Amino acid sequence: MQQDDARGRIKQFLAPQLGGRALADSDDIFALGYVNSLFAMQLAVFVQQEFSFELTPDDLDFDNFRTVDGLVGLVMSKTATPA
Repeated sequence: MQQDDARGRIKQFLAPQLGGRALADSDDIFALGYVNSLFAMQLAVFVQQEFSFELTPDDLDFDNFRTVDGLVGLVMSKTATPA
């Protein structure tokens, strides 16, 4: 999995929630009011299905879901191929 691929797929999923507003990868989508806590569950389901992995309780740290950067980091950590 490439970071740019994951970033693009995540941004595409978030786009309808943003209503055409620009979003930096480090912007907190919850603090900015673009999404609500219910949407966090949708994000969790999306990343599991889109990137084919299961989230563990440790993965559910809210910081993993606040920003595009956080989501990309989560996806990369869960899809990394062991050496």
